[in-house]
Amino acid sequence: MSTWDIDRAATALLEAEDSRTDRVPITDEWPDLDLATAYAVQDETLRRRLDRGEKLTGIKLGLTSRAKQQRMNVTSPLTAWLTDAMVLPVGDPVPQEKLIHPRAEPEIVFVMRDRLAGPGVTAATALAAVGSVHAGIEVIDSRYRDFKFTLPDVVADNASSGFFVTGPVGRPPSELDLALEACLVEVDGQVVDSATGAAVQGHPAEALALAANDLGRRGLAIEPGWVVLTGGMTDAVFVPPGAKVAAHFTNLGSVFLSGG
Repeated sequence: MSTWDIDRAATALLEAEDSRTDRVPITDEWPDLDLATAYAVQDETLRRRLDRGEKLTGIKLGLTSRAKQQRMNVTSPLTAWLTDAMVLPVGDPVPQEKLIHPRAEPEIVFVMRDRLAGPGVTAATALAAVGSVHAGIEVIDSRYRDFKFTLPDVVADNASSGFFVTGPVGRPPSELDLALEACLVEVDGQVVDSATGAAVQGHPAEALALAANDLGRRGLAIEPGWVVLTGGMTDAVFVPPGAKVAAHFTNLGSVFLSGG
């Protein structure tokens, strides 16, 4: 067996995704995997996605809420990539045939008007670069068995990326108090969780600033037109076939998701 490196880790994770086969965490076999190397693995998986025809469309933040951090037993937010292949058109069911064990979580979504480059980005400067704010649901899908992983594992796995859907309502950030923007999560008509935007790093713009500064340290920036998923507001809920999930926001409308 060859030793672990960036190339092997990227291959293992993309093969698990393509075959819908979960696996043990990379760190079980590569205990020296650190965060910097994990981000290099993430970037290598992006390079391969682009090589096969996908287009880079934005970024996502993971583990920005205390609920998610406690659920996954990690303590730091992280960033990952979005491509056009991860967009779930409104009304389309969750593509169960492409996923291992999908879960859904409500998110506040930014569409960028201006380029945002760190370091030194604050929540105020980050929000000033936003063109519109939307409601969204992200369908996450870890390649690790039972969603068990360390922080380097989930960074390498592109923050458990799967699919995402955004609602039809887009509002300028100046019209909203995003810390107080509330969301109710329903599964099959029953409210199962709720949160406000304050669950996301105190304010979703703080998450956006964190992402810009994180990318800035790597010589990258958030580009105009990019979609930014700011992180799950609540814990994620399973989306088995037949399930109906809805996220109802105070000012951003509702987003509906069918389990397929």
